[in-house]
Amino acid sequence: MSEPSQISLNNALSPMMEEFLYFNDYAMTMLLMIWLLVMTTLLTISTTKLYDISSNNANHLEFMWTLLPIMVLMFIALPSMRTLYLLEDQNPPHLTIKTLGHQWYWSYEYSDYENLSFDSYMIKEQDLTNGAPRLLEVDNRMAIPMKSTVRLLVSAEDVLHSWTLPTLGIKTDAVPGRLNQLIFTTMRPGVFYGQCSEICGTNHSFMPITAESMPMKQFENWITTLMN
Repeated sequence: MSEPSQISLNNALSPMMEEFLYFNDYAMTMLLMIWLLVMTTLLTISTTKLYDISSNNANHLEFMWTLLPIMVLMFIALPSMRTLYLLEDQNPPHLTIKTLGHQWYWSYEYSDYENLSFDSYMIKEQDLTNGAPRLLEVDNRMAIPMKSTVRLLVSAEDVLHSWTLPTLGIKTDAVPGRLNQLIFTTMRPGVFYGQCSEICGTNHSFMPITAESMPMKQFENWITTLMN
């Protein structure tokens, strides 16, 4: 969860989010180098009297200022293509969860287990326990086993919603009559928060997403408790 005065992205919970953070740092480094080069060139031109008239029609100069942008684009495009490939190259899932967006709450169905489904509503501010985040905590969290591949099927019952969890690096629209698929793996235990990212009506700001990653043994106990 983001903290006050935080200027960096959230810590990664999944391998794909780690790839996104790496690519973000890499791209920002490239942009910083370009900015420094441009500023240095402008400062040099504006503060020196030296001028080489022979460079006005130099073919090699035109070749360089065409080649350099192409090289920069290639240096950015290749890691981006690698990240896109890894995003689609996923292992077969160990668990399937179906989530359905409503106005204005989420419902979850663990389709690998019989009759295991529940609704997840935001907890009102006056009912929060000490330390619980405002507008983000829910009465029923979505539980996921740690270090297991999970498939999330996302849809909606009424209007467009968007299921988003920044620490996992996943976001997809919940569209009525259509199933969208997300595949992810969590690498550490914890409670992680997100929100609906599609304006869906009056209470759009009041349908948070809360996921709890836990070890497999704890997840099995959680399943057993719900089914009894």
